[in-house]
Amino acid sequence: MNRRTFIKATGAGLAAIATQPISVNLAQDAGTKKTRLALIGTGSRAIDMWGKNVLTDYGDRFEFVGLCDPNQGRVEFAKKYIGANCPTFTDFDKMLAETKPDRVIVTTVDAFHDQYIIKGMQAGCDIITEKPMTTDEHKCQAIRDAEKKTGRICTVAFNYRYSPHRTKLKELIAAGEIGTVTSADFHWYLNTSHGADYFRRWHRLRNRSGTLLCHKSTHHFDLLNWWLDSDPVEVFAYGALEFYGKNHEFRHTNCRGCPHKDKCKFFWDVTKNEKYMQLYVANEQYDGYLRDGCVWKEDIDIFDKMAVQIKYANKVQVSYSLTTYSPYEGYRIAFNGTKGRLEAWIKEIQPWKEPASDELRLTRNFGDSQIITIPQVEGGHNGGDVRLKERIFKDPSMPDPLKHAAGTRDGAMSVLISIAARNSIDTAKPVLIADLTDIKPQAVRPV
Repeated sequence: MNRRTFIKATGAGLAAIATQPISVNLAQDAGTKKTRLALIGTGSRAIDMWGKNVLTDYGDRFEFVGLCDPNQGRVEFAKKYIGANCPTFTDFDKMLAETKPDRVIVTTVDAFHDQYIIKGMQAGCDIITEKPMTTDEHKCQAIRDAEKKTGRICTVAFNYRYSPHRTKLKELIAAGEIGTVTSADFHWYLNTSHGADYFRRWHRLRNRSGTLLCHKSTHHFDLLNWWLDSDPVEVFAYGALEFYGKNHEFRHTNCRGCPHKDKCKFFWDVTKNEKYMQLYVANEQYDGYLRDGCVWKEDIDIFDKMAVQIKYANKVQVSYSLTTYSPYEGYRIAFNGTKGRLEAWIKEIQPWKEPASDELRLTRNFGDSQIITIPQVEGGHNGGDVRLKERIFKDPSMPDPLKHAAGTRDGAMSVLISIAARNSIDTAKPVLIADLTDIKPQAVRPV
């Protein structure tokens, strides 16, 4: 969905729900000079969300001066797919030196975000990075130190904040509709299609993704931090790998050519996806990466079920869980307050087939329940992707009353919950957030 279609489809009312900036530092310079962009990491999300769509919708203001990926075949396909008129690189340092971008968009494997963010800032560039910002506390601290030293800005792309129904939850909590929030229950379900896909790809390896507590749950932890407007102080968690990986009677390297495909319910035919065939399969020769890896591989070392307890500086207690093999996709969220309860059961529909609405239930103590209907809109992540890009690439200077904007502190506090949970699972002990980096949790989240 492009910008014109988005605006036409949602109308002025919906467009106004989440129109906050990412960072005033990302405002377009006056005059006709285009801002120079460089992209590192050319996977599927990168070439659509941050590549083709940006050039299509904001090409009057921004231009790509370099694309980089360690896989030379993939980056060449990305250039054609995006429609960019720029050189390609497999060496990030060389791209920075030769193209001198104003901003670098980081969309690589999670564990490598830190090196590209830091090198980009040291080269004088502002950064836009996909979540999670990074995967361990040492890299997190290094990014924060580099930002302070260089004076550059690193924006973390927390698109979930921008969807209409999540924005409405924020509005109702901030308005005190259920009084002071005391606790929350948040349970996320990945189905046997979406959830399984993480175990086919590089995400299955802890040293690449930091586990799904980092790659996936960082979305959810950021929402909690944002909704509750406070910092986490202590985390305790359980987690295990009991479904995917070695927990099966047969396996193969990948789905293509698998001798068990007729009896495996998780068989996935990548040959039916033309883009993936050109982007991934055609370029396996360069790095051996298999997009259709077997979900039963014995090298899988991440958790497939997770349960996390979080204590916040404002005394809110949170119970969170992530399941990766559910028959349906969506989440349940409930906030308990001194004056009532706010809850939702959100079913994520993929792909979009018909109009639908999300319902929030507001129940006041000694009162009736009120159903609040939020129309669903088209676009990635419940419309959050489009709104996020509008703020970054169109008008980042608009007021931000609900604090949608996200920088490195937001990126850090989100991923530090993930890291603390992972460390807690490994040690069977609670972990204090203040022990991980130099960030001191605050009862009221700083902007």
